[in-house]
Amino acid sequence: MTAVRFRSTVIDCPDPLALAGFYAEILGGTPIADDEEWVVLGIPQGPRIAFQRVERYTPPQWPSADRPQQFHLDFDAGSTWEEIEAAEKAVLALGARLLERRDEEDFRVYADPAGHPFCLCRIDHP
Repeated sequence: MTAVRFRSTVIDCPDPLALAGFYAEILGGTPIADDEEWVVLGIPQGPRIAFQRVERYTPPQWPSADRPQQFHLDFDAGSTWEEIEAAEKAVLALGARLLERRDEEDFRVYADPAGHPFCLCRIDHP
């Protein structure tokens, strides 16, 4: 089935424009809203992320078997802990919250403003 191509990752949330703006601040790009229900963020040099409004949205909890995450995003935040610290400061200022530090495993887990988990990862760049 080679005629199928990846289009986008779609994230459910209560406020698509606000959440797209959060990720635009982290990754770049400009949110494009056709209406209040659907917003697309084309990331420079990256994939497309779409945000769709869901009434009575219930966010995942980290960690939880009752309301588990169904996906998460990993971001390369640099190869040094100084870069990770700077990225952490930036995402927290944008409204993220720290869920878990896994420094021994080279990543930290956060929740975006709608509650979706994402990680800032320390990646060695040869």
